[in-house]
This record gives sequence, C-alpha cells and structure tokens, in this order.
Amino acid sequence: MEINVAGNAYSRRNFLTLVAGTSAAATLAACGSSGPSTGGGGGDSKGAASYWYLTGQPNEGIRTATVERFNKANPDTKIAANAFANDAYKQKIKTALGAGQAPTLIWGWGGGGLKSWVEAGQVEDLTSWFTENAAVKDKLFPTSFGAATIDKKIYAMPAETVAPIVLFYNKEVFEKAGAQPPQSWADIMNLVEVFKAKKIAPFSLAGQSRWTNMMWLEFLFDRIGGSEVFQAVFEGEKDAWSNPSAKLALTKMQELIKADGFIKGFSSIAADANADQALLYTGKAAMMVHGTWTYGSMASDGGDFVKSGKLGYMNFPPVEGGKGDPSDTVGNPGQYLAISSKATAEQKDIAKKFFQTAVLDDTEIKSFLDTGSVPIVKGTETQIAASKDPEFLKFVYDTSVNAKVFAQSWDQALSPTAAETLLDTIAKFFQLNIGPDQFITTMNGVIGK
Repeated sequence: MEINVAGNAYSRRNFLTLVAGTSAAATLAACGSSGPSTGGGGGDSKGAASYWYLTGQPNEGIRTATVERFNKANPDTKIAANAFANDAYKQKIKTALGAGQAPTLIWGWGGGGLKSWVEAGQVEDLTSWFTENAAVKDKLFPTSFGAATIDKKIYAMPAETVAPIVLFYNKEVFEKAGAQPPQSWADIMNLVEVFKAKKIAPFSLAGQSRWTNMMWLEFLFDRIGGSEVFQAVFEGEKDAWSNPSAKLALTKMQELIKADGFIKGFSSIAADANADQALLYTGKAAMMVHGTWTYGSMASDGGDFVKSGKLGYMNFPPVEGGKGDPSDTVGNPGQYLAISSKATAEQKDIAKKFFQTAVLDDTEIKSFLDTGSVPIVKGTETQIAASKDPEFLKFVYDTSVNAKVFAQSWDQALSPTAAETLLDTIAKFFQLNIGPDQFITTMNGVIGK
C-alpha cells in the first residue's frame, strides 16, 4: 500500500488491488506510450534505460522527481520513465517480460512475483553487486532484503517505504472500560469478554476484503511457530502448512472468531470505504489489527481522534509458549527494483548507477518523510523528530528497524495462483465454513504453484 499519514491515505495495500483513481485506459493514454519500442530491456533510445512504475500520488511524484534528478546529473545516460495504474501495470509487466521486452528497471513488490521472474531467468542476480557496493546495502533496513532474496541471492534493490501491520486501539474506550492494552494472547481473549460486556466490539475487521483476515493469521503463525513456519511455505517445502504450529494458530484463530471477537457481520464489511477504521475511531470497536497506512485516513476522517491522542498502537503481542520473537513484524517491508536480464550492458550500468546515486538519496528520503511515510533507511531519527507526526513515524521506524524478521504479507510472498487460493480459503475459514484441517489440506495443494 502507498502510505501517506499526512494527507490522503489509501485504504488498501497495493497488491491485488487498484491504487490509482484513474481507469487503466486513461492512465495508459496519459502515459503517451504503451511501452518500450525496442527490445533489449526496453531502452527507448541509444544511451537510455527505461523504468516503469505505479501512478498514484504522492509516491508517483517522488519517483518521477528522482528520475529527473538522475537525468539532470547524467545527461548522456538517461532513464526514460513511464507510469501505469496498478492493474494495468501488472498485466503490462507480465506481457513485456514474457516477450523479452521488459523495461530496464522493473518496479515491484518482491516476494512471489520476483521469485517467478527469477525462475524464468528474467532478472539480474545482484548479489555480487551488493557485496561490491556494501555502503548501498548497509544504509537500508536489513529486513527489507527478505522479499528481495530468492535462494539466498539478492535479485532486487529494496526501495521506498515501510509499512508494518500493528495493533491499533482506542484509548478512550479502554479507559472507560478500565482496561489495559493486551500484552499476550490470553489478554486478547480476556478483553473480548470485557468489551462484549460493554456492548462494544472487541475488534474491528473488514472481513469481506479477505486480506484483512490474513493479517491475523500472519501474526499468529509467527508468534506461535516463529518466522520459519511460513518461510517453509515460501520455499515450497512439501506439506509445509502441516506444521503443528500452523494447526495451533488456526485453532486459536477460530476460537477468537467463535468467541465473537470481531464486530458482528464482519464478513460483509469491506475495507475499501475505511469502514473498519471508522468503527475504531467512533468507539464502536475497541481494537483493530491493520497496516500503518491506515493512520492517515484515521487522522483525516476521524475528527480529533488522532489529534487528541486517543489512538493507541503497538506491535502484536506474544502468544504464551510460542517460539516467535515478539519484536518481529509482518506487512510491507519495502518496494523493489529489479533489473531486466535482457537489458544491454549499458542499460544495466545505468540502472546500477541509479541504485547507487539516486534511490533513497537525501532528497528522496526527505520527500517520503514530508508525505508522512517512513523510508527504509537507517539513521533518519532526526528527520522523523522534525516531521508532522513524529511520535507515530518513530513507532513505525522502530518497529521496522528493530524487527529481526519483517515478513512480507502472504499474498505478496506467494505466487498469484497460490495467493488467490489463500485468500479464498481464508475467507471460508473466517466464516467458519471450513476448519483448520481443511485449510491445511487446501493450502498444501497449491505449494509451488
């Protein structure tokens, strides 16, 4: 999801959804080009590399400005940029890669999509380049490289901003109930009864959107079994979903659902209109597990809720007896730039110079911070302290940089085929139409697909 806590925040993450308000056709027309006119990595002219990325402000403007600064500093080796709406982009990049006509620089989400490109030999192995350019790697959050790494090799440059998923809570509702934020899974289950007795939904959840339910499972799997449980799924290990920790996580999840831990009718609420956030800031729900990208819309739409300090936030608590590290988190560890293996040597050199001198340079870092986002760069505490939302941005920074593992959201980490099965299965699971065993069997069936 594009994050903007200072202005108009998007209500959904940018995987499997359209983040731009314009139609795909309008966006393509506005770009003035349907893609590269030549092969060899999509270079538009001699001495130029090409770069495709997403529309949608404010980040589109930041990306464009970075390219313009690079081109001004390198007039003989320019980058030609094109921006596309989310769904149109994903289709175009898939087609271009298949035809050997991809742009030199490929913007993406890492994880499952990147893995498919690697397996098809469509992107460059950057492992040795990062070894030779240690300063570039060392300034970034170490956890941002997880979704860029396939079979222990780095295939993309982590870029842009970070967005962990956290537990939000309404401080005013807690104070009136005489309750404290949960420090364990047992606390969560106890708070369910506390708030139900007050006729307040314990948790807000826009379950119709499917991926919102997924965030709960991501944390339970991690807190109970550790990061290696889902890592085995990502690596395609046979029957990886059959891990006993997965069964326990699924069982606990349905215990919470059956205890009416979520707002009544949650499976018919969609996240698109931010209804789940409204339930939190209006006090109809006490808590919400969601991405930090929701902060901006709660600040702009929730009256004085955020401004007056009524919004609380914390990392997801541990589960008793669990193997997971409670400092770990899940969500969006960054965005990713890969280099087409079909690009010319000259175009690849331009792309690497762009990585070295332009991506997350001082100007780009400031631009992201000015829009209320946290760039994946270490040592920005001073700039964060001077920002509009210093307390929240410091929390996002600390959560991200202190996590030993920042796991990528499952629907991004998996292949599109497996991700769709996952989301469909999660929806059935949260509606109690299937139990843990059927969930595990279904998901084992799409490992590696």
